[in-house]
Amino acid sequence: MRDASDRHSVNDAQLAAIWAGLDATDDGIFVWSAERVLVFINEGFRRNWDLPVRAGMNYEEYASHIAHSQEWMIPGGPDERLQNTLNNFGVATDADYECASGHIVHVRQRPSAQGGMVVTFTDVTAIKRNERELREAKEAAEAMDEAKSRFLRAANHDLRQPLASLKILIYSCVREQDDEKRAEMLHAMGVATSIMEDLLGALLQIGQLDAGRVQPRITSFQLSELFERLRIQFNHQASEKGLRLRFVAPSKTVATDRALLERILSNFVGNAIRFTELGGVLIGCRKEGHGLRIDVIDTGRGIRQEDFGRIFEEFYRVTDNNQIQKKGLGLGLNIAKRLADLLELPIGLRSEVGSGSTFSVWVPLGNIWHSNISAEVDISETVAGEFAGIPMLLIEDDDFLRESMTQLLRRWGIDVHAAANEDEALELVADSEVVPRMIIADYNLEVRTGPDVIAAIRAATGEETPAIIVTADAEPRVIAGIREAGIPVLIKPVSPPRLRVMMHNLLFEPDLLKSADI
Repeated sequence: MRDASDRHSVNDAQLAAIWAGLDATDDGIFVWSAERVLVFINEGFRRNWDLPVRAGMNYEEYASHIAHSQEWMIPGGPDERLQNTLNNFGVATDADYECASGHIVHVRQRPSAQGGMVVTFTDVTAIKRNERELREAKEAAEAMDEAKSRFLRAANHDLRQPLASLKILIYSCVREQDDEKRAEMLHAMGVATSIMEDLLGALLQIGQLDAGRVQPRITSFQLSELFERLRIQFNHQASEKGLRLRFVAPSKTVATDRALLERILSNFVGNAIRFTELGGVLIGCRKEGHGLRIDVIDTGRGIRQEDFGRIFEEFYRVTDNNQIQKKGLGLGLNIAKRLADLLELPIGLRSEVGSGSTFSVWVPLGNIWHSNISAEVDISETVAGEFAGIPMLLIEDDDFLRESMTQLLRRWGIDVHAAANEDEALELVADSEVVPRMIIADYNLEVRTGPDVIAAIRAATGEETPAIIVTADAEPRVIAGIREAGIPVLIKPVSPPRLRVMMHNLLFEPDLLKSADI
């Protein structure tokens, strides 16, 4: 109940009803008389804001409270705030102020007909925060659009270069008679396709991460196995640059997603080799807490301190002497960071210009008794003769790819029987004309999927023939469905060494493959 002094003895019933209504609103309301006296404060102001004001106070006292208030963040010093407030009496103004509590208040004052003024206080915190979030989202979207536009231009350029090289090399290779020169051309063609494969793989990884489709599969495994795979992957690349590549493999077991950790480290190692011209790259570990910190140390040119904050951004490439580096599209480190975040693994960077860089990732220790046996033991080309004469059924609906795979498998001595669809495959196995010891099938065939066709062939032969699915569809849902059918899967473009390893395990060491993660 407001006392009589607050109303200055105004007893008009209608005016009292109006004041009661104004008390009910959440907005704060002041009414000042022409004599600069506060004649009305509604209860909405008292409920929501903390200023020592009262009905009957003069404007100079109010202005002093405003000038020295610690609750309202008003620009300028106390004297300046006091003078501005005094000068603004009766002037129409609109302004937003932040309170110490974090709330944002919109203050609007308007002059009244009798020479006084009315001031309203509205909490606009939610509105301003929504506006800020929308603005930040818009800016982020615009920045992403611009970044992706730059990326597509760069990707177009970087894809065209190996494509142009391939066209020239293929043309020249067809006409080249010298075996040594043909071998050199074929090697160059392999390098060009590897560049394109890396770029397409990075694009696929970015797309899957953006869509939230990458799901970690935590297992325990030996780091030495992973280090050996990285050594095989990068040894030739380092040797071509004259760099020393050294792995110090610990006899430790870690617990995380092996494939995703390998992707993180391969990006670190590839980046280190790419930007190191002299010296070498060392990959080792150091015990840290309940885990291991894996360090990738190079003797490259180093990274400027001002680039640390952006080095892991998508599409960002460090510049040197204002020249954009042409080595890579700036995806690798961003992918590594996002995968590490997904696995909740801290990553680190230490670097000094001219003295090299160290990229690191921390992984928790695992239980050696729970570790998986690697299903990907390296199989040399020299023992490929183990497949000689083995009948195999290849089902692939793409004519060019079916022919390429047939040629590859026949070079390994395999008796290949190729089919474009389920009907052709069943015709080959009808009446025991072909009794395959292995089936390799594409996933997306004309009518049914690869696993369905494999099941039909097994039913027709009465044998649980070992099989492999190859697919360009890397959707987690698709991969999970193939694995639930108990069939190993390889993602296109298929690596011949990886295919050879899986074939070896299926034919000669099936128990090893069953115990591993396929």
